[in-house]
Amino acid sequence: MAPALDLNTLEAQLRETKAIGIFTKITLKNQVDDLLDRFREYYQGKAKLTMADLRRSYDLLLMKVLSLLQDEDQKLASAIVSSREAIWGLLADPKKFATLQG
Repeated sequence: MAPALDLNTLEAQLRETKAIGIFTKITLKNQVDDLLDRFREYYQGKAKLTMADLRRSYDLLLMKVLSLLQDEDQKLASAIVSSREAIWGLLADPKKFATLQG
């Protein structure tokens, strides 16, 4: 099993992979930013979303990334799979999430 990735390493590897085209990378970055904004709103009490809604959005985004990577960059895909819960743990914990906001 591949070692778990932290968010910065994951972001860098997604940027570098040849498995995803430039326009798809831009779209993914926007979707990640949107998801982070939804978490921010949730923690500020401004969101109508539940944690289950956020988890569903997170899982869908990860499935999309994995489907893009699976044929061309299996190493990164398996690293994402093994990092899935660790990354969710960062997002789902308000204190840890706050440290991501650098």
